[in-house]
Amino acid sequence: MTPFGEALRQLRSKKGVTQRQLAEAIGVTPAYLSALEHGKRGRPTFELLQRITGYFNIIWDEAEELFRVAEASRPKVVLDTTGLAPAYTAFANALAARIRSLPPDVLEEMRRLLQKA
Repeated sequence: MTPFGEALRQLRSKKGVTQRQLAEAIGVTPAYLSALEHGKRGRPTFELLQRITGYFNIIWDEAEELFRVAEASRPKVVLDTTGLAPAYTAFANALAARIRSLPPDVLEEMRRLLQKA
């Protein structure tokens, strides 16, 4: 699941809306909405985000947060290390190979280090 998928699922739950109801209201199939929530589809388009925020009639701050998590929800990330030192390429490959097995505490520590950099 992506950060956007989790946020959308929580929003639907909070508002008492099923996937089918939301899908019909915003003009997508329930299967697409399910795939989006489970991170099996890429991040939603700006237009789709507008339809979702409009449907839920959410305030600006909450809508802005939904747009922010959508931006951070690309399930397939490409890292271009062309022109960087070999250590950068090695690090990117090591991360790609091990990301699924990282424990949450290690992931959080890496996130904190990246924020400081």
